[in-house]
Amino acid sequence: MEPLVTPRTFRTPPDRAAVESAWRDRGYSCDEFVDPPGREWTDFVHDVGELVTVIEGQLRLTIAGREWGLDPGDEAFIPRGAVHSVKNIHAGTTRWLYGYELARRA
Repeated sequence: MEPLVTPRTFRTPPDRAAVESAWRDRGYSCDEFVDPPGREWTDFVHDVGELVTVIEGQLRLTIAGREWGLDPGDEAFIPRGAVHSVKNIHAGTTRWLYGYELARRA
């Protein structure tokens, strides 16, 4: 199994086009969320793997009860079927990218 969080996967500040290209090569989509301070996405489950990376700000990511802090350039892998939550823990807006595994969505 892939490590769930890999620090400094992308140079900081991450370039969205570079992340999108890298993820596409690995078979993932790439979309962006812009969240205000305290915004939380709670207890999601997907039928495909998901990747997450922070562009600006900081997130707390919880996967199956385990927590990580994500800084710009860090990448997280969320396995399919894993209960997960994401919260903006930065004092300002956090911009982050997420992508879903494309092969299983077809």
